[in-house]
Amino acid sequence: MPIFAFKDTDALGLVSAVDTATATVRVENVDLLRKLQVNRLVTLQSSKPGQHLVGIVQKIIRNAIAGAEVADDESIEAEIRENNIVRISLIGTFIDRLGVQNDVFRRTLESVPEIDARCFSVEGETLTHFMRAVSQLSKDSGERLSLGHYTLDENAEAFLNANKFFQRHAVIVGSTGSGKSWTTALLLERISELKNACAILFDIHGEYHTLHGKGVRHFRIAGPTDLAGDTSPADDVMFFPYWLLGYEDLVSLFVDRTDQNAPNQTMLLGRAIMESKRDYLTQNTQHEILKAFTIDSPVPFELQAVLTKLNEINTEMVAGARGAKQGDFHGKLSRLIARLEAKRDDRRLGFLFDAPSECSNFSWLDEFALRLLAGTIDQDDGCGGVKVINFSEVPSDILPLVVGRLASLVFSVQQWTAKANRHPIALFCDEAHLYIPNRSDPGSVSSVALPYFERIAKEGRKYGVGLVVISQRPSEVSKTVLSQCNNFIALRLTNAEDQSVVQRLLPDSMGGFAGILPVLDTAEALVVGDASLLPSRIRIAEPNAKPDGGTVNFWDRWCEDTKVQAVAKAVECWRRQSMNT
Repeated sequence: MPIFAFKDTDALGLVSAVDTATATVRVENVDLLRKLQVNRLVTLQSSKPGQHLVGIVQKIIRNAIAGAEVADDESIEAEIRENNIVRISLIGTFIDRLGVQNDVFRRTLESVPEIDARCFSVEGETLTHFMRAVSQLSKDSGERLSLGHYTLDENAEAFLNANKFFQRHAVIVGSTGSGKSWTTALLLERISELKNACAILFDIHGEYHTLHGKGVRHFRIAGPTDLAGDTSPADDVMFFPYWLLGYEDLVSLFVDRTDQNAPNQTMLLGRAIMESKRDYLTQNTQHEILKAFTIDSPVPFELQAVLTKLNEINTEMVAGARGAKQGDFHGKLSRLIARLEAKRDDRRLGFLFDAPSECSNFSWLDEFALRLLAGTIDQDDGCGGVKVINFSEVPSDILPLVVGRLASLVFSVQQWTAKANRHPIALFCDEAHLYIPNRSDPGSVSSVALPYFERIAKEGRKYGVGLVVISQRPSEVSKTVLSQCNNFIALRLTNAEDQSVVQRLLPDSMGGFAGILPVLDTAEALVVGDASLLPSRIRIAEPNAKPDGGTVNFWDRWCEDTKVQAVAKAVECWRRQSMNT
C-alpha cells in the first residue's frame, strides 16, 4: 500500500499559486489552519501519476485581506489577499514505484503542482513511514538508528540510516547545555548494544564515566600518580610511549621553531632517532623490517641513546690546522637538548616518557592496537566494543598531539589491513575545537593533530574509519573537516558565527532552517544529511546513563547551609596532578 494513500477529504487545502520551487495553498478550514505549524512536512499532488511533491511549510497567513501583512513578500500576488494562506517550499519528489524499488524519494522536482492540486499534511504514522522510506529503511531493517521522536509529532519515531551516518562522517554541534553530551551518550549506547560494535570516544573532560554496560570499556591516560611504586598499573590505565609519535610530532614537541638553529636541530634529531631505531631492530633480529623501516615507522627506540648522540655532536671537537677546534654543530643543539630533557623529566608527561618497560617490547604494539580496534566479539571477555578514553589528566598543551596521534594510529592500522579483514570503527571527537582547530600556528603542538583528522575526513570511508565531530564552537573547527561531514545534528546554537557555519553546510533549499537553531529546546536538534535526506526537528531520546556534564545550579547551591569542605582535597589533587587520591 502506498505511503501517501490520502483521501480527498483529508486535504489541507488547494494550490492557488505556483513558483519555481514554492507553492501557495489556500486553506478553507480554519480548524486545520490552526493545527498547522511552520516547518511541518506536507505533500502535494503531482501532475505525474504515482508521484507526490514534498514540501515544508514556511509561512502561515490568516486574514491578510488588507494586504499590509504580506507587503514584505513581493512573490505573493494580489490574488492571495484572502483568508488562510500557507506558503510552502518544495524540496523533493516522492515516487510510489521506480523500477523494482518502492517508495523512492529524490531531492529534485520532476514536476510542479497544478493549480487546485490538493495539499495534505504529513503526520503521525504516515510521517514515520515516510521518514523511514527517505532513509531507505524497511520496518525490520538492522540499519535503523533511532534518535527519538519528531518535535512536531511525538507519535512519530525518528530514524536515521545508521550505515550512511557513520560512513559519511557526522557533526554534532550545540551551545553549552544544549544536549551534545546527551546525544553523544545516546549514540554510544545504541552502538554498544550491537553484537560486534567498535567505536572510540575521546573523552576530554572525563564526563562520560557514567556510561556503563557490557558493550562499554573505560580507559584513562596515565597520570603522575600512576607512575609511582613498583606495582603494575591498573588494567584501565593507558600509556602512549613516545616512540609511537611521528617525526613531525617529535619535532613540534622538542624543537623551538623560532631558534635560528632549528633546521640543524631538526635534521640531527632525525638522524639520531633513525640510528636508535636501527640499533633496536638489529638487537631484536628484525632483519626484514630493518631493510624497509622509515623514521615514521612505529619502532621502539631509546630516548637516552638519542640524547647521548645529540650531546656528543653538541660538544664535538675536531682536528684543525692549529689543533683541536669546535665541530660544525658545537653548541648549536643546547636548547634542543634542554627541551628534550625537560619534557622527559616532566611527570605530567609520564604516559609518554615513563611508560612500563613492557611498552618497549616489539609485540606491545600488537596488543595495544587490538585494545583499540577490537570489536565486541574480539575482546577476551566478549565485552567492551565501545572504548571511552579519558584524557582529563593530559596537559592541555600536549592534548592535540596525543589525540591526533592516537587517531592516526587507528587510521594507519585500518589502512594496512586487507580490505576483506577490515572491521569498521567510529571515532567520536568530543570538544573537537581543541585539537581540530580552524586556525593554528604551523609547526606548533596545537596544530599537529589537524593533518591527521583532515586525512581521516577525506579518506576514512575507504578504510572503514568514521568520524563524529562534536563541538560547541563549530566556527572554531577546521572547515576542511566539516566540509567532509555529510550528516549534521545541530542542537541549540546562540552564537551568530556558529549559526552561519551550520547554515553554509546545509543544502541551499534548506538554509532557512538555520533560523530555528537559537530557539531549540534542550536535547532538541535539527538533523539533516545523507542519513536523513529531509531536515528533521527531533527531540533526542534520553540515554540510560546521562553524562556527568558538571552543570551546577548556582542559586540553589548558594541557598544551601552546607560548608565548603572540598578545597583542601582539591589542592591535594592539584599537587598530585590526579583526581584519584
